[in-house]
Amino acid sequence: MIESTAPALSVRDLRKTYSVPERESGMRASIRSLWRRRTSEVVAVAGITFDVAPGEVVGFLGPNGAGKTTTLKMLAGLLHPTAGEARVLGFEPWQREHDYLRQMTLVMGQRNQLVWDIPVADSYELNRAIYAIPIDDYRGALAELDELLELGPLLPKPVRNLSLGERMKCELAGALLHRPRMLFLDEPTLGLDVTAQRRIRAFVAAYAERHQATVLLTSHYMADVEALAERVIVIHRGGLLFDGALGTLVERFSPFKTVTVDLDYPVEGLERFGEIVSIEELRITLRAPKSEAAALTARLLAELPVIDLSVSDPPIDEVIDRVFSAPADEAEPARLVGTSA
Repeated sequence: MIESTAPALSVRDLRKTYSVPERESGMRASIRSLWRRRTSEVVAVAGITFDVAPGEVVGFLGPNGAGKTTTLKMLAGLLHPTAGEARVLGFEPWQREHDYLRQMTLVMGQRNQLVWDIPVADSYELNRAIYAIPIDDYRGALAELDELLELGPLLPKPVRNLSLGERMKCELAGALLHRPRMLFLDEPTLGLDVTAQRRIRAFVAAYAERHQATVLLTSHYMADVEALAERVIVIHRGGLLFDGALGTLVERFSPFKTVTVDLDYPVEGLERFGEIVSIEELRITLRAPKSEAAALTARLLAELPVIDLSVSDPPIDEVIDRVFSAPADEAEPARLVGTSA
């Protein structure tokens, strides 16, 4: 249980609206737009409020265009909000005070921060100079990151010669050399293979635990969220849809249980037991309403040659898909915001 008198991150009614130019195609419309410029307002973030405690790792979820990256950029100080307030580690982020920048980092998957044509070690030296890291602190941080990520063989190589997984490891390490207390991670495992994803997850978890760092993580890979975050914040159409425990999200948006049965031999007429999700040789997967799962299990055990049987909640990514595809009247943010726990 994390105890603190003040949140590491506090957001109140944060909003961001863009004014986007509009014009019809064609030469005449182009000339007319020189004198009469038409614009439309696009709401990227529609007023969100939440707190994150020191040392907490929170999944920040939403479909493409929900406003996740825009929110992270505001909290990192790259964008000014249209309205609302935010305090990160006691600072107003868009003031970009030196003391704040030394305590936070923003990592965006597949967007290079290291210098492309020089060795990784030289990029790290450049970061040391930018952050004015004392040489002993720098060596200690690099040794720690090397221990967690096995960077040694990569340090002499130019960044352009690294694989995507190797580059992402080096990008993360470079972003953490100054040992920030606040991490904004935007799709840190995007495009990586399964092995590289696991390494990055293990590294983030180890770093957060070792330094009591606060992490706000966006990812389309639900395995990232399941591995790192007990709490999730879900935004949809720019507004806050859910804020609470990951298990509560599953409970609220998944009225079904998944029942998996291993049979001793093939059986006909399995449709009588309900909705069949898949059949793989002698393994049958069914979906049943939660209220009927116990009765279905009893029927399966009584009527089929069952070798093994398991009942589980559906995968997290299936639950998230259900959240985002919910009808507008079901997805009213004020009705679905949970209580963080």
